[in-house]
Amino acid sequence: MHIALIGQKGLPSQYGGIETHVEELATRLVRHGNHVTAYTRSWYTPANMNLYNGIVLKSLPSINTKHLDAISHTFLATLHACLIERPDIIHFHGVGPSLLSWIPKILRPQAVVINTFHCIDREHAKWGAFARWMLQLGEKACIKFGHEVIAVSRTLVNYIAVSYHQRVHYIPNGISPRRANTDDVLLAPFDLQSFQYIAMVARLVPHKGAHTLIDAWKLAREKEPELLRNIKLAIIGGSAFTDSYVEQLHAQARGDSSIVLTGFQRGDVLKALFAGAKFIVHPSTSEGLPIAILEAMSFGKAVIASDIPENMEVIAEYGVPFSTGDVKELSEKIIELASDEMQTASIGHAAREFVETEYHWDDIANATVELYEKRLAIREGILAVR
Repeated sequence: MHIALIGQKGLPSQYGGIETHVEELATRLVRHGNHVTAYTRSWYTPANMNLYNGIVLKSLPSINTKHLDAISHTFLATLHACLIERPDIIHFHGVGPSLLSWIPKILRPQAVVINTFHCIDREHAKWGAFARWMLQLGEKACIKFGHEVIAVSRTLVNYIAVSYHQRVHYIPNGISPRRANTDDVLLAPFDLQSFQYIAMVARLVPHKGAHTLIDAWKLAREKEPELLRNIKLAIIGGSAFTDSYVEQLHAQARGDSSIVLTGFQRGDVLKALFAGAKFIVHPSTSEGLPIAILEAMSFGKAVIASDIPENMEVIAEYGVPFSTGDVKELSEKIIELASDEMQTASIGHAAREFVETEYHWDDIANATVELYEKRLAIREGILAVR
């Protein structure tokens, strides 16, 4: 099969759930013997990089602004796929890019269109009224124009069933099993030491809730100054067209040497930051299925997370939930895990076993390939549509 992937910023993944999802999926699609083309944005992936893990990279420009980056790149990528690449499968990732998934119906009607619904983007605080309206149109296009639609969480499957009266396929985000060692040399530039910090790993956008965590951390240190005296908070991530919000976080943290904002990290440094954390906190208010939580669990880390339905799919039995936005309760959960290392280790061990069994990228790639093959068989008349 020739498969074109559209909607991601680029490869290799530097940050972002969709980019991680596409990288892990595409790498395994190639291993299955498929020809995979992934479209990249020239500001994210070097334009002269044309191959990665066997994946053919096609660099195209975009209008690199908050509102036009994704849609302008998706438009060019879709035209290129339909008119030049001419793949068997065109797979759109995200409801924003899916807004243009009608184009292959006209320019490449032989292609199978697969749309993946990653999250309810219009609920994210960074968007204004017009952008939210367009993202809602993207949801409708995602459902209407995909020959098959994938949702990455059971919460999203239910949302689509209730909102659009449509049955879709549940194929979640995933993890690769981790056995990384701590590395204080890689932590040293951030003035961190292994197991002497708690961490949050996310893009610094309002719905991820870093501001809530900073307030809760300060409150926890007020309540238990001796317990937390030598422990730090590391917030790992950077701006996603949200520079003013990042400035707000720096202002919140100013004057408190226990709070470290590392900026975006990837590769061995990011692995070291995960491996060295006492535990992870994920206080978001909106998600699809959070890869950051899955990855933290794959490192054997206990995770404190907000009790939104998407998070609860993962942490209800294998993590520590708190009421979304409740600073006081979050501070109490931080103190609870910081004061009981045995409990924290036990939760992390169970979490690792859970995600390795239920959320392995190999299984997710296999399910995606089966869906591709089924739809191609329907196209060829080998299977009947039920």
